Amino acid sequence: MSRRIGYARVSSEDQNLQIQKEALERDKCGIVFEEKRSGTKRGGREQLDLALKVLNRGDTLVVLRLDRLGRSLRDLANIAHEIDVVGAHLRVIEQSVDTATSAGRAFFGMLAVFAQFETDVRRDRQAEGIAKAKKAGVYTGGKARIDRRRVTELLAKGQGPAAVARALGVSRMSVYRIAHESERCGP
Repeated sequence: MSRRIGYARVSSEDQNLQIQKEALERDKCGIVFEEKRSGTKRGGREQLDLALKVLNRGDTLVVLRLDRLGRSLRDLANIAHEIDVVGAHLRVIEQSVDTATSAGRAFFGMLAVFAQFETDVRRDRQAEGIAKAKKAGVYTGGKARIDRRRVTELLAKGQGPAAVARALGVSRMSVYRIAHESERCGP
């Protein structure tokens, strides 16, 4: 007996899975795996791993949109291969993909290429925007996570690296690195 297994994903904790879950339930998914993790990388996506592990021959993994499954061509190809190896299929509701058919497999391949393209374009636009903002003097980078001046002050007052790390809420390794850089470069 074949099953429909749903997978719903959003990128962050403050996003809502409800629309995806409802669509997967309407598509008659008996099980829905839910995840709040970035889709740019496969690592750490435990619910996706579980969904793939429970697939059997004839089952169908269902997602609302392809970008919920992955954003890189390599990850999407690897996931499709894992699904295919067990004799299961992939269904993408909004993009009308069903890898049970040859046309569906071809369409999946094209969409995977476009998903990778979209990720690359987004990364390029972000880099261009940062470069433009830097040139205009608007962007100075992210906030420093460690107050280097405070680290060197506390060390100079005789506090040990562990005490400095605890006081500032940073790792001992960071304190050691700053101390080493200060020794090399001078105060």
